[in-house]
Amino acid sequence: MSRCEYCSNYVYDEDSDCYVCMVNLDEDEMYRYLSTPNYDCPYFSLDDEYGIVKHQN
Repeated sequence: MSRCEYCSNYVYDEDSDCYVCMVNLDEDEMYRYLSTPNYDCPYFSLDDEYGIVKHQN
């Protein structure tokens, strides 16, 4: 599993029938993402459904 699978920007696209990142990385960011094994995406946002529910209480 990649870290992207835990990100709220990683959503299912019905048109392409797969998961995609909704953030449009520029050319430099995409290069760093593809060339660095442990790249920390600056747009990563934890998709924590339980945290959202806790906050509503």
